[in-house]
Amino acid sequence: MRMLGLALVLTAATAAADTPTRIPERAIPIAEALRDRALAGTPAFDIVEDLTTTVGPRLPGSQADARAVAWAVAKFKALGFDRVWTEPVTIPVWRRGHARAEVVGAFAQPLVITALGGSVGTDGALEAEIAEFPTLQALREAPEGSLAGKIAFISNRMERFIDGSGYGPAVVARSNGAVEAARLGAKAIVIRSIGTNSARFPHTGNMRYVDDVPKIPAAALSNPDADQLLRLLARGQPVRLRLDFEAGTIGEHTTHNVIGEITGRERPDEVVVIGAHLDSWDLGTGALDDGAGIAITMAAGALIGQLDKTQRPRRSVRVIAWGAEEIGLLGAYAYAARHADAITRHLIGAESDFGAGRIYALRAGVKDSAWDAIERIGQVLAPLGIVTERGVGGPGPDIIPLAQRGMAWAQLAQDGSDYFDYHHTPDDTLDKIDPEALDQQVAAYAAFAYLAAEAEGDFGSAPREAVQNR
Repeated sequence: MRMLGLALVLTAATAAADTPTRIPERAIPIAEALRDRALAGTPAFDIVEDLTTTVGPRLPGSQADARAVAWAVAKFKALGFDRVWTEPVTIPVWRRGHARAEVVGAFAQPLVITALGGSVGTDGALEAEIAEFPTLQALREAPEGSLAGKIAFISNRMERFIDGSGYGPAVVARSNGAVEAARLGAKAIVIRSIGTNSARFPHTGNMRYVDDVPKIPAAALSNPDADQLLRLLARGQPVRLRLDFEAGTIGEHTTHNVIGEITGRERPDEVVVIGAHLDSWDLGTGALDDGAGIAITMAAGALIGQLDKTQRPRRSVRVIAWGAEEIGLLGAYAYAARHADAITRHLIGAESDFGAGRIYALRAGVKDSAWDAIERIGQVLAPLGIVTERGVGGPGPDIIPLAQRGMAWAQLAQDGSDYFDYHHTPDDTLDKIDPEALDQQVAAYAAFAYLAAEAEGDFGSAPREAVQNR
């Protein structure tokens, strides 16, 4: 998962007042029945079990990624979706090999590291003194040339919050640290893992280079190892590291977004989008990030598809398994570009990409005259322990490219208190998932998607230019 835009401007919420959007009362008992049926048990856990067991980790561009695409096509069909198709996405292929790190000299000892996604390798062993910075900003403020021949070390620690809001301030070190360190002459960079755990597992994740700055190797230390380095530095003596890891981009590949749709009874060309990303990092099995989201949204769509045709929602419910999210939302951007002319037919969208914790809040970026409809949906979700919150939140990562083009969005906010204990680590595995928590989320997504697709009126989706000019 790449968490972005939780404070994204609510572009779809800037529309001028017009005819209020409403949820027809005849749809409420159907949505409540979907909700209650999900609470009695869904196939969601079996779906994520199958994905993580038979496919495992799904690094974009890998053979497992291709198997995951085939798996998703077959699973959508097996679940009874009316239409199933794929859309191609061209992506760079990055691979990691071995990764070793050690303190050398008087304090010699091994450390636990992993290469950051997109990093170059060290091209053999690389040894240098480390220079520690408490934040990315502190690194940026270092004198020009002051890191010549050194390894930069950013030690900032991510804070734990139920909504994951500690991620944004911390992750900039991972995203941009290599560029800033290279500008100052560093040979390499290591960062404290962007995570909240104390296990000796490093957290991977994507990083960036820019064309006019040298590419230097970038790796993450486990949290205990970052603490160990700080304790060694506190002794007042120089600390030297030896890094040796293989990593690099080896070409391009075509992966796919996989899409399953439940056809609407009256306006099949208008869609409510729910979904998750199919790819994952390679260290764990991608159960929380984002196999759980795939299972939740597939199961929710399938539940709606089991309705009698007379009870089917007016509009189609489209479930998207996006590709290549972890390396830059590439599947989501490709989908948004491909469907740019159909933004007004994308009524509203929501993504499940925050693990398997229960949903506790419904939030939305919609036009003002649609807020009563969101409140009405929230009333159906309330028995699940979900409150409706206005003026906060943001779209899920893969929804961002569509929201940037003007699509209305919803957020079914999950309890992520422990999500970043496992995020992008070898410990992202199936045993962290509670099947009953998945069922609660299926209940919420099914009721939300059904009622949104039944709405009389719209939620404010419009091309961005039109939104800005209203």
